[in-house]
Amino acid sequence: MSETDTRPDRRLQRSGIVLLVGSFFGAPIEGLLLFASAGTIDLPRAWLFVAVSFVAIFGQIALVAARNPELVNHRGRWKTKKDTKPWDKPLVSIYGLLAFYVTPIVMGLDLGRYYWTAPGPWSTALGIALFALGTVILTWAMLVNTHFETTVRIQRDRSHQVVTKGPYRIVRHPGYVGAALWALAGPLTGGSLVALVPATLAIAVLVVRTSLEDQTLQHELPGYADYTQQVRHRLLPGLW
Repeated sequence: MSETDTRPDRRLQRSGIVLLVGSFFGAPIEGLLLFASAGTIDLPRAWLFVAVSFVAIFGQIALVAARNPELVNHRGRWKTKKDTKPWDKPLVSIYGLLAFYVTPIVMGLDLGRYYWTAPGPWSTALGIALFALGTVILTWAMLVNTHFETTVRIQRDRSHQVVTKGPYRIVRHPGYVGAALWALAGPLTGGSLVALVPATLAIAVLVVRTSLEDQTLQHELPGYADYTQQVRHRLLPGLW
């Protein structure tokens, strides 16, 4: 089956394998940035952050790949999608830069060089809990929504439909909830409160993206406007 074939993918293709391999090295790259900026590897909480991040990032995508390789294949092709909304790829890149590059660098500077913050063990416990919760929400959303691609587009080639089950019964964009929890979890697990600054900026990008995506779906995806009357909140039940 070719990479451009629109039939359901029954097994991982090259794009899916590349995504899976990339997710395997995601946390180690974060660790490399962290320890390089720290100037030392003698940081037990930082090692714990790398370990928990690895389980979350790779474990989540590996489970989805086993259950729905079609989705993973399409997520791996995000750079080649011609009908992606023009505002989305920059937002994806900015979020990734802040969450997976700037945040661990700031963590390293804090933990190994400047010692700006020194929260107690409570922050690590809270961070691990947020990592776990974010992973559950994000994985659940991806397992029930086969249209959970990397970028925002109306997937006419994949019979795009509104998904109303699983976490989508609670909020309209549960995947972003999971991603936001991950962004907060990293600095807390590693023990760097100052790294919450770039993490919060990453979450702000997610909020902007949520708003733009929701508007797009309401205008272009049949049935989504009706869905918004049933599930009224985008990210936070009772708030927004």
